[in-house]
Amino acid sequence: MVHLEQPQLSGLGRNSAAPVEVMTRLAAHEAGRDGLTVRDGQLPDVVAEALLTYGGSDSAVLLHGRRISSAMRRRIAEHPDAAIRDARADFVRTMVERGVPMDIEALVEVYGRPPAELAADSDPKLRAMVAESWRDRPMAVQVALLDDVDPGVRASATRAERPGVPPEHHARCLSDPATRANVARRLPLTSEQFERLLATGAEEVLHAVAGNPHLTADMVARLQDCADPSVRVAVAYGRHVTPETRDRLLARVEAEAAAGSIDARIALRWSHNEPSWLRDAPLAERLAYLDCPHAVFRRVVAAGRDLPEHAWRRLDDDPDVSVRRTAARRPDTPPQVLLRLLRGHGEVFHIRPLLVDHPNFPREALRDFANEADPRVRALALEDPELPVPELRRFAVCDEPLLRRGAARHPNVTAELLERLLADSDPEVADDAAANPVLPRDRMDHILTSAGL
Repeated sequence: MVHLEQPQLSGLGRNSAAPVEVMTRLAAHEAGRDGLTVRDGQLPDVVAEALLTYGGSDSAVLLHGRRISSAMRRRIAEHPDAAIRDARADFVRTMVERGVPMDIEALVEVYGRPPAELAADSDPKLRAMVAESWRDRPMAVQVALLDDVDPGVRASATRAERPGVPPEHHARCLSDPATRANVARRLPLTSEQFERLLATGAEEVLHAVAGNPHLTADMVARLQDCADPSVRVAVAYGRHVTPETRDRLLARVEAEAAAGSIDARIALRWSHNEPSWLRDAPLAERLAYLDCPHAVFRRVVAAGRDLPEHAWRRLDDDPDVSVRRTAARRPDTPPQVLLRLLRGHGEVFHIRPLLVDHPNFPREALRDFANEADPRVRALALEDPELPVPELRRFAVCDEPLLRRGAARHPNVTAELLERLLADSDPEVADDAAANPVLPRDRMDHILTSAGL
């Protein structure tokens, strides 16, 4: 977490090369604790102890599991201060009470019982949390949760696709207000069940039914003139829609979006709607969508890994960049395809692995990106771990914080450049500079001393 007022301290807390003495001093400052509590790896016992001394229960909440040694876990469990001793357990119990998702390991750790026992606890909020987080539970436990007296528990038990609903529970779950929307998006529906779900008039149920991949052509026909644009988009993405009907439905929603409808924009751009059924369709059926005018279908096809060469050539030249990016993630993408895509559109840095990390990407070409006009493309040069210092100097004075951050993180950056970047007006740049493992030890000490640590 970047501390906006003292980013050098928070960055130094993340620095993997920071020695124990530096980390211990950092624990005395809030900004240093911000960095220490998100750094990778296990914290030395003396650092964890310092965090407890200065951060109290706030730090104790974050000191658990693999973050600390078994000896330190025992130390916290036996701590004389009850606020520290109980901090983690109190936090997890509060999250359960508020319905904030917690992983099953945290629940087992805090409540001290195996998952099956927690699933039968007297507290319905805990049972609901177990149903939410224990995805590989046995079917016997799932059946008990589906039969639970509390509607919140039943809803949690059906929210995820796994472990599923056994056939003998289909009818009951489809009629239960707590579970019907969750299961209506996945289960095959009879005509009677379909009509009863529509009769509820509930928007959540209607959206779920519209996205059900098992709808028949008759069911699709009943939904295609719905006033809700999300329903029409979901129907258009269905399997039993003719190309003409699909074009008509999507054109109407596009027109509504162009006219200013927020609901239409959400349905087209920000919903999770997609033709997911196409992923598992036979190859011949998927190939038929190479000419589909709607990019979402071509993108689903591009996510396959068994396409013939002619299909890959088409997808590599697709007019939609998202389709080309999806196709480029296949194992045997030609180097020239990767190079052309990244030179034209840059990288999507929040999706891993990066395309520049593709085995076929020509890493020797990274340095050539340094002179590109588009900052998103130019940033790719920073993926070269041996980028020369003169190039890094250019990046360190760029107007775009993205590029200065890249220079601050670079393994080849000099102490001189880090000095400049540590003083950057953008807190994230200064934080990244302080987190760089090549930061000299004397500079670490200077940062601490300047902060009075």
